[in-house]
Amino acid sequence: MFTQEPVHYQFTADEVNDLLSLVTSGSTSGSDMSRSVYTSEERRVRRMVSNRESARRSRQRKKRHLENLSKQMDRLRLENRELKNRVGFFAYGLHAVECENERLRFESLDLQIKLSTLHQTLVTMAQLQNDDSLPFN
Repeated sequence: MFTQEPVHYQFTADEVNDLLSLVTSGSTSGSDMSRSVYTSEERRVRRMVSNRESARRSRQRKKRHLENLSKQMDRLRLENRELKNRVGFFAYGLHAVECENERLRFESLDLQIKLSTLHQTLVTMAQLQNDDSLPFN
């Protein structure tokens, strides 16, 4: 016995409409009841075709949306990398300024100590000069 696997056809909306028009025009001897069956069948087929087209459009929208998200992700990753580089650059500059500030503080303290020492020296010298100008008892 010869067995054959079933063949699956995919019809376009126009092909489905043509087939349905052949089926409905060929049944001239049918009653009103058979005409309403064909109409409901026609609606079912049209709905099926419409649903397929809607699903296809939905998949296309989803694909475009994913592509847009991927592009946005790439753009945000690049921006994030640039911002990290800028933060690193400013952190390095901040560290350099903090080191210079610390050095200047120590230099300021050292100069204040020297100034205080010089001031004490001058006061002592002035007192010695005043003591030298006084007559001895």
